[in-house]
Amino acid sequence: MPTFNEGRHPAEFLLSEANGQRSRGNITIGQNQTIVPGQVVGKITASGQYIAHDPAAADGSQVAAALALYGAVTGAGATAAISAIVREAEVNGKTLTYKAGLTQPQITQIAVDLAGVQILVR
Repeated sequence: MPTFNEGRHPAEFLLSEANGQRSRGNITIGQNQTIVPGQVVGKITASGQYIAHDPAAADGSQVAAALALYGAVTGAGATAAISAIVREAEVNGKTLTYKAGLTQPQITQIAVDLAGVQILVR
């Protein structure tokens, strides 16, 4: 019998969020990105676009700023608009998608960054 592996579902990482749609916001994903639901994203200071969080970056995306609710794939010169958790929520840290190879101190720093926008990682 074949084995099926199911990917992440939109919002499965959410434990709670603010009333109505207050926790959610529309963000623009920058070019050349593959974003999955629950991905930690950072905001590029110069453009205001979001890309996969990278603690080694120096363009603003080194600070965790939001969590993608839906996936997006962009190519060269293309962007995509998606919904994201941008404030006032509690999330399950074990179901978030981080950049591969992060150390525990880097993951702890992501939780600190997200707490700055009132997203609590449990």
